Amino acid sequence: MNTKIIGTLVKKELLDVLRDKKTVIMMLVVPVILYPLIFIGVMQIGSMIASNMEEREYRIAVDAEDGGAFADALAERSRAAGEDGTDTGSAPEDETADTDEDGPAYTLTLVDADSIGDYQTALENEEIDAYVRGGMRNDEMRYDVYYISSVADSANAADIVMDVFDGYREELTEIKIKEAGLDAHEILEPIDYVRQDTATSEQSLGSIMGMILPFMLVISLLMGTMYPAIDTTAGERERGTLETILTLPVTNRQLIVSKFITVAMIGMISAFFNILSMGGIAFYMYRVMELQSETAAGFDMAGFYPAIIVGVLAVFVFSLFVSAITMCVTAFAKSYKEANNYITPLMLVVMFTGYIGFIPNVELTQVMAMVPVANICLLIKNLLAFKTDYTAIAEVLVSNVAYAVLAVLFLSRIYDSEAVLFGDTKSGFQLFEKRSNLPKGGVPTVSDAWFVAAVTIVLVLYAGSLMQLRFGLGGVFGTQMIILLVPLAVALYTKKDLRRTYGFRAAPPSASAGALILILGLYLVNIVLSDALIRLFPSSADSVELTFSSLTEGSPVFVFLVLAAAPAVCEEMLFRGFILHAMRARYRAPVAVGVVAVLFGLYHMSLIKFLPTGLLGLALCCVVYKTGSIYLSMMMHFINNAVSVAAMVYSEALEKAFPFLYREPLPVREGALLGAAGVLLALTGAAVLSKTKPPVE
Repeated sequence: MNTKIIGTLVKKELLDVLRDKKTVIMMLVVPVILYPLIFIGVMQIGSMIASNMEEREYRIAVDAEDGGAFADALAERSRAAGEDGTDTGSAPEDETADTDEDGPAYTLTLVDADSIGDYQTALENEEIDAYVRGGMRNDEMRYDVYYISSVADSANAADIVMDVFDGYREELTEIKIKEAGLDAHEILEPIDYVRQDTATSEQSLGSIMGMILPFMLVISLLMGTMYPAIDTTAGERERGTLETILTLPVTNRQLIVSKFITVAMIGMISAFFNILSMGGIAFYMYRVMELQSETAAGFDMAGFYPAIIVGVLAVFVFSLFVSAITMCVTAFAKSYKEANNYITPLMLVVMFTGYIGFIPNVELTQVMAMVPVANICLLIKNLLAFKTDYTAIAEVLVSNVAYAVLAVLFLSRIYDSEAVLFGDTKSGFQLFEKRSNLPKGGVPTVSDAWFVAAVTIVLVLYAGSLMQLRFGLGGVFGTQMIILLVPLAVALYTKKDLRRTYGFRAAPPSASAGALILILGLYLVNIVLSDALIRLFPSSADSVELTFSSLTEGSPVFVFLVLAAAPAVCEEMLFRGFILHAMRARYRAPVAVGVVAVLFGLYHMSLIKFLPTGLLGLALCCVVYKTGSIYLSMMMHFINNAVSVAAMVYSEALEKAFPFLYREPLPVREGALLGAAGVLLALTGAAVLSKTKPPVE
């Protein structure tokens, strides 16, 4: 690869990006100026809150049949604080000043309970902050503290009153024990215990920083790479300079590498300034602690050097991944505005994943080391907590580099596709276009298909779940209507050809016979596969069986209609109709079929059902792809579901006829025979279908 050409392209990209003041602001101004301002602002707000609490006056009314004992306890606490050196000021006789040893000072004002009238009204009007009522109940003195938790002063006053009650109760307890002639200390405190924290100052600070710092770094890195990624992809397309660059004597790979290097460089520079800024804030905190506290004198900043070195390396590697994945997202946009819309879901995913650092007891295992974003957050968290696992460090670094390489390869595929670069009707959103501008006919775009899939699954997850909990089997039917109507509404709005969108065409009789043989064989294979998964995940199997059995109670006709016929129509029209034909128009057969099969497996949201339903979805996609008829997949889907429903509804009769099918676990011999028979039938059905001529669009 010609490094001179790449160097020239990188220089050109850097000049274009740095002309945009947004990039410079996000790269320099945010970390260097905004972070310190936020930190200082938080400190000032905390100081203002503490100062405000020191000046607060809490008005408390006491109405108790204790001869004024508790009111005296409130006053006694204040007098004791004053004797210890607290200036109680020149408060009136009914006012007392108090100081918690570990908290701010405040003023307590005892209000005459007879002067306030209704205590509830007085609390609501904030005439008093707390009201204490006491009286004898079952030969025991009972106090009730009334306050309003939504009012800060009232909640604070209630806390103060409860603290006084704790001391007052201990005092009365000691008096009663002494009156009985016993040693109060020996009875109340028979043992002595002290909690000793063996964590060093460095470990304590590192634990706190390990929760906050990774999240801030991840978000700042994304923000730092977002604008240059948009500028080098969608921005260039919007300016109309992409076509000019593509006419130059450079390869697409050289172009992609130069753009990636540009965005990654800016990301690394942004990461450097972020680390520098946050490190400066941490050093400032350390110096303040060192000057204000004697315990901080033993704080060893050098202990963090290994964590800093590895952390910086990890952040730089992560910036490669963020740069690549951001460019992949923005490459599909045609303008700055559209790119910002596309980047929003990515930001949300990164933010939510970054919160993993705040979750306790989440370890950096081998599995978590492969999860993007989460692995970096957990790695930095472990490093700051002085937990060093070189294997995990290597896995995190290698996985992020690997993800970056894969993203760059995917990006090169994008730039090899004129349909994506210059936009065609097969990939962009048409749902958000003005309807009068849309052409009639054709099939949905890939973007519309993904949107429909996402919206439908979300509606099924929330609205469908609520309907099923409320209406049972009727709710399942309502869920199927959601699956049917959402894509149909989008197809009608975008003026699509429903026949082509859904594959409404007759299939030859030979194809019908092949599909029937295939689904019977596949059903037997899935019995064996499900049995193996049940052995591995018995708890998941129990929950699925319980849910399914509860839905089979009722009229058999209605059960078959809802659980067999409705999914055969509605789910097929979504997956093998709307989504498959959109994918088919854009991608090659293996990609289109594989994506839809995986989506179908994920849609059922069950660990033990993913593989069987995914395999079923794969077969259904292949049948529709080969024959062009969705009627065959509907028939196959109905037979698959109907057999399962019959096995539950007529379990007693079928168990007598086929007892081995109801044995749990399935015997090895019967399982092997069923599996072999299923594979043989499935291959026979596939052979018959292979003779069907593919449809001509």
